[in-house]
Amino acid sequence: MSLLRRIEKKAPAAAPGTPAPAAPPQAPPDESEMQRRAVAPRARDAYLDLKTRVQNRLIAEMDPSMDVTRTNEVRQTIRSMYEAILQEESIVLGRKEREALFEQIVAEILGLGPLEPLLADESITEIMCNGPKKVFVERKGKLQRVNIAFESDEHLMRIIERIVAPLGRRIDESSPTVDARLKDGSRVNAVIPPIALNGPTLTIRKFFKKPLTIEDLIRYGSVTEESVEFMRACVVAAVNVVVSGGTGKTTFLNILSSFIPANDRIITIENAAELQLRQEHVVTLESRPPNVEGKGEISIRDLVINALRMRPDRIVVGECRGGETLDMLQAMNTGHEGSMTTLHANDPRDALSRIETMVLMAGMELPHKAIREQVASAIDVIVQLSRMRDGSRRVTAITEIQGMEGDVITTADLFKFEQTGFENGKVIGLLRPTGIRPKFMDRIEEAGIHLPASIFGVTSQRMRF
Repeated sequence: MSLLRRIEKKAPAAAPGTPAPAAPPQAPPDESEMQRRAVAPRARDAYLDLKTRVQNRLIAEMDPSMDVTRTNEVRQTIRSMYEAILQEESIVLGRKEREALFEQIVAEILGLGPLEPLLADESITEIMCNGPKKVFVERKGKLQRVNIAFESDEHLMRIIERIVAPLGRRIDESSPTVDARLKDGSRVNAVIPPIALNGPTLTIRKFFKKPLTIEDLIRYGSVTEESVEFMRACVVAAVNVVVSGGTGKTTFLNILSSFIPANDRIITIENAAELQLRQEHVVTLESRPPNVEGKGEISIRDLVINALRMRPDRIVVGECRGGETLDMLQAMNTGHEGSMTTLHANDPRDALSRIETMVLMAGMELPHKAIREQVASAIDVIVQLSRMRDGSRRVTAITEIQGMEGDVITTADLFKFEQTGFENGKVIGLLRPTGIRPKFMDRIEEAGIHLPASIFGVTSQRMRF
């Protein structure tokens, strides 16, 4: 007999004087499911009541000075108290039901409650809580609803606060949005009322426990071996790179950063630290929002300016969203070649327009032509990522910034994705070279890297400049 049915069976009898419910008519076989569903809500309420009673007693009886970071010891303590409470209250459960209830209670006390099984599922890449009762996940690029819910708005709020509190961040009515991260680096965004009308809204972009490698991207069809060899050469030769797109930018930037030589000093700057660089000489900086009094804010722009005083060989900015873009361009133009960043844009040309707009957000009244000259001088390559209609993420363009013609920035696609079909729910296509060799090829040669002409899809006699 299931746990829900046992609890329902043990529900207290009706109070004296209460009319007995009419006996249900004999239901035909196809109505049995309807009867079961009618009982289920009451059974779930009884189950939640049992879980809440046991959980509250555990919390009340636990030593407040207990070090919750010593997870194994805390679990053993909770286990002993849990078994004692069940025995004291004469609650009889099967082994699986007893263990399931224990794990849920431990998740509430030490973890993130209902989110724990979703975080442990490696097939899930994103978790979206649209209020306490509607939870969706992304698997293989596709969204689906899961049969998991929070007890109430307050329950979901407790989980959000448990995520942001260790980072020194806050979320309340006066500051109803927050960016944060989990211990494993997963990105977290939370929005609460009065901004979120559906109740507290939580979005978690999970990081792979085993970080993706460039070999994984080649196997998934996101890139080709030729384009990877070219991008590796660009990073080693200290070419300035911007990764543009919707989603997957940070993951791809992380992979590109792995090509940076081990002896370079790298400064990473992010709103919420997500990059997982494997080099030894890495300094990680993270922005800080204002405190309750509206003071103490450290912006991305502040960190970029400060990073210039830290003797960096490479500056890697997680994402440019505003005025810091101007400082990033100036860093790229003043001896910090090989720097990288990301931004939101639909295509490389759109990325250039967004960069120009974000430079203006710095408050400097610069002529548009001066800004474009800065952009053309600072950025060498834009790598465009796109989510395809089958949910996959692919590199759809690798574009060189070639210079200026009049008031216009000139570009050339070095690699371009060509879609050839759509079969069995999958986009069929390949990232192909266009036959154009980049103008900064001499920098790659000076770095001791000799790329064969075949990488660009043509023979040396037909190479175009």
